[in-house]
Amino acid sequence: MNAPMLLQVCANGAREVASHPWLSADETVVAQDAAAALEAGAVEVHVHPKDASGRDSLDSRDVQRWLGAVRAACPGVPVGVTTGAWAEPDVSRRLAAIESWTELPDYASVNWHEAGADEVAALLRRRGIGVEAGIWDAAGLEVWRHSPVRGDCVRVLVELPDEAAEVVRAHAEGLVAHVAKEEPDLPILLHGEERSAWAALDLAVELGLDTRIGLEDVLLLPDGTDAPGNAALVRAARARGAGA
Repeated sequence: MNAPMLLQVCANGAREVASHPWLSADETVVAQDAAAALEAGAVEVHVHPKDASGRDSLDSRDVQRWLGAVRAACPGVPVGVTTGAWAEPDVSRRLAAIESWTELPDYASVNWHEAGADEVAALLRRRGIGVEAGIWDAAGLEVWRHSPVRGDCVRVLVELPDEAAEVVRAHAEGLVAHVAKEEPDLPILLHGEERSAWAALDLAVELGLDTRIGLEDVLLLPDGTDAPGNAALVRAARARGAGA
């Protein structure tokens, strides 16, 4: 019998904090909304720690502050963070930042199309942090295929860009098939962003894959109206069969 599909809430992402009332540089605000999303049916939290100006940060103090707030609001729930190169483009400085973390997330996403992915993933594993492998495109897939830490990931994120809903199936199924061929035992979490978000979630439900939803990926409910917060997005995802 297959395990129930996982539904993760991606609470904030790299969006400008001014783009939604629940996207804040105040970690307690985002943590409160993440807790509401868990009550609505999500089971994990993915969050982007911010500095005081609202910019994504890998600085140890920011990571500690944000993880502390989310864990206080969401006790006992796995919490992950980003290691996106936009937060620190220089690979050596990115590695140094991760090495300095004092509060450790349960897992961190690593985008395999970015420079330094293998080194970042290896460091995370040495520190006891799970790795979510972010596969956005064929180039990232090829780098991940040859990665010495490929099989050590906790899951693979098949991540679709902002693209028309009608191309989601072909794009996603190709990436999913290649990932499954290389690592058939690794869970796959399929998600999109903006126009592809709800189509990708529906396809994940159809294929029995893990998925995620949240203000990082989309600000609109399936009917095109503004989402009041992460909890509303999660409720809509549950209504479409996610997390069942």
